[in-house]
Amino acid sequence: MLMKAESPSGQAQLKRANRMALIRQLRVQPGLSRVDLAEAIGLTKSTVSALVRELIDEGWLVEREVIATGDLGRRPTPLFIDPTRLLLLGAQVGIGHVRVVLTSLTGEVLSARSATYDDTREAEACIQVLTRTLLAATAECSASQTIIGIGLGLPGGVDQAQDQLVFAPHLQWHHVPFGTLLRTALRGTPLSNAPVFMQNDADVAALSETEFNPSPAADPLLLVLVGEGVGAGLVVGGRLLTGARGLAGEVGHMVLQVGGPLCSCGRRGCAEALIGNRTLLRQDHPAGSAQAATALATAGQYLGVLLQNLAAAYDPACIVLAGPAMALGDALLEPVRETLQSYAQAAGLPEPALRVSRFGDDVIAVGAAALAGYRLTQPMLG
Repeated sequence: MLMKAESPSGQAQLKRANRMALIRQLRVQPGLSRVDLAEAIGLTKSTVSALVRELIDEGWLVEREVIATGDLGRRPTPLFIDPTRLLLLGAQVGIGHVRVVLTSLTGEVLSARSATYDDTREAEACIQVLTRTLLAATAECSASQTIIGIGLGLPGGVDQAQDQLVFAPHLQWHHVPFGTLLRTALRGTPLSNAPVFMQNDADVAALSETEFNPSPAADPLLLVLVGEGVGAGLVVGGRLLTGARGLAGEVGHMVLQVGGPLCSCGRRGCAEALIGNRTLLRQDHPAGSAQAATALATAGQYLGVLLQNLAAAYDPACIVLAGPAMALGDALLEPVRETLQSYAQAAGLPEPALRVSRFGDDVIAVGAAALAGYRLTQPMLG
């Protein structure tokens, strides 16, 4: 039950919180009736009915007809998130490329577009390409649809309080006011009123798993993204853990091997140097050779060690793997599973539940759309 607020501003804030509490409840339990929602949220039936009426009118919710069963009495009408009227844009900013998806509030990808940019230039070159791609995706909308938020997944640490990309190591971008620059670029366009939210790419990838088709059994959820670098996102109790400066999850620079190979950060033996894409996809050995298979198995073992360390630190209910490295399939994943299993057996503990992200190559872009939905429906974060 949310606290009461006496002032007009407090009442407006409370109403917004109650509205979004209904939305988030229906994400986890679609099909609840007004009575069910009142019991779940701790509000009166009349309050819920009034809020639901508003949310239906605005495009957040939709009612479904009840199938007749022959039972006596009027059955409660089930409510669902409306997947047709309010939409989200999500964008992955990669190294030299952007990927934009248009999604429903429930995560269905309605369209997707990609474009490239010159990654040797400043961030403004990327923002120009990103702006064009976002606007092209907007053209997919019908007159009855509205884009209510834009999310960005960026390849580096993000300080939300300062609204800036702190550092993107593979692009050498430092302290870029990325959100402000994009909002400026979108002025005077059909997207000028859509709020823009941004976060690290691994963080938004984690949100893709918890915001769209969430499972209470997967809480806490830890996602490890293996691409050019290695990052992690952790969601606990529906909240994304970002750290004091937005830099939580930079697990690619955890040292796994003392005196190991040189990392881009200048240290040796970091996870990124042992299992990042430049290691996994290097051409030192012919594809399909015994040496290549051994190198891949070793990288899988190091990834398993990293996951074991993170599991010991956070005790997640579920670990999700994502990123381009997942295309390597069981050649990488089997050594990961075997390593986790061996550690668990040695400690007499069950091994962590492990799976691959269901969003494949779109996990960051879809996760960015999930970030927009997350920020819009979490009253304390908006």
